[in-house]
Amino acid sequence: MSVVAIDRTPRYLGAAIVFQFATSLAAGLLSAPLLDGGVSDVLRRLASNPDRMRTTVVLELLTSIGILAMSALLYLVLSRQDRTFALVALVLWTCEAVFLTVKTVGLAVLLSLSQGPGAADAATASGGQSSGALALSLIQHAGDVDMLFFCVGAMPWYWLLYRSRIVPRVLALWGLLAVPLVLVATLALVWNRDLEPSRVLYAPYVPFELVLGLWLLGRGAHVSGAHGQREDASTPDLAPSVT
Repeated sequence: MSVVAIDRTPRYLGAAIVFQFATSLAAGLLSAPLLDGGVSDVLRRLASNPDRMRTTVVLELLTSIGILAMSALLYLVLSRQDRTFALVALVLWTCEAVFLTVKTVGLAVLLSLSQGPGAADAATASGGQSSGALALSLIQHAGDVDMLFFCVGAMPWYWLLYRSRIVPRVLALWGLLAVPLVLVATLALVWNRDLEPSRVLYAPYVPFELVLGLWLLGRGAHVSGAHGQREDASTPDLAPSVT
């Protein structure tokens, strides 16, 4: 009887990428309208939409978990290309997950300020305004740092993907070219939040993760990183025969 070993890690990676993409996108769509405007407006919206913010908090926490899982799987798949480079990228995306969690704590604090007895008065009281402003500042700055770690960490990951040929090179090149635009937009926000960089800078990257994740989920790795020869991950590697 023959024993067949199939490396399903690339497909697990694809599932993690799609999961993280979905939770991150959903959290952003839910929270953006709630966090627009001044502290008083934000607290009033949260007071009338607490379940929406609770859902956002859960989605952001799931996104942090997804980033950690995705980073670990990327390291397993790509460390054979350059272990040091992969380790640097792993550390950077771990820091991204940490700062996203800090941002999520800020969301939870903001939600708590908007609830309970006297919450309506807190929206206008000086104490409530100060606490709300601090929470909003934490959310914004932790989000900016989180994006910086994402951008700097993404570039070595996508370079290793390009080198490995695990996915079509044009797909890895898409990521390599799109991430610097996101980095420019993030640096503009860090420099001055009033700049509001154009969404055109984000547009090329937004669908990339979904396409990459679906490719890996559906097709697996197409190239052996060790030998550089084309092989579909769905085609099993034969282990020594056992009878």
